Amino acid sequence: MHIIWHGQSCFQIIVSRAKGEQISIAVDPFDPSIGLKVPSLTADILLITHEHFDHNNKSAVKGEPFLVTGPGEYETKEVFIQGIPAFHDAVQGKERGRVTIYTIEAEGMRLCHLSDLGQKELTPEQLQKIGEVDILMVPVGGRFTISAKEAQRVVSQIDPRIVIPMHYQIPKLKLPSGAKLDRADKFLALMGQKSVQPQPKLLIKQKDLLQEGRKIIVLKP
Repeated sequence: MHIIWHGQSCFQIIVSRAKGEQISIAVDPFDPSIGLKVPSLTADILLITHEHFDHNNKSAVKGEPFLVTGPGEYETKEVFIQGIPAFHDAVQGKERGRVTIYTIEAEGMRLCHLSDLGQKELTPEQLQKIGEVDILMVPVGGRFTISAKEAQRVVSQIDPRIVIPMHYQIPKLKLPSGAKLDRADKFLALMGQKSVQPQPKLLIKQKDLLQEGRKIIVLKP
């Protein structure tokens, strides 16, 4: 499995199947108005966590992907997807509405993409649906999502083997009204990771997963 981050909450996940076949999953492609270059994506599966312009640029994705835009259970091309309802803020969606958390099962691994989660912590029901997670993609930039400290709490609740921070301030990112997100450094410090070398992508197999402890992976956009 290859996991590539393009900035904000946008990921491309490439899953290998039998006989060398590959399945491409795209998550939350963004609009170019946020200042980042929109990646050239071709996908078999497209997940949209919510309908904000920095997450729902479906036109940026080539092909005829199987489209998932909300809660429910889905299966296609031997990939199992679960959409779990959540809130974009800490006041039951009154400020920024709802989002969808996705779990993805493929290659014997379970991934979780937390979208623009704004809840300070997950509910018991959400945690039950999320289940055991191998790789967690978590927003850490604050302002429009959980803060670094809240992200630390959510990571503790889920207890994944690998954590990939997302939705934080990077060069060229421009948000409405000049808003700035926190950088990843604050989250990394809270997690006890003062020096993490960013990687262009994560290449991982089930056998590579850590049996004990937790690893923080920072990806280059």
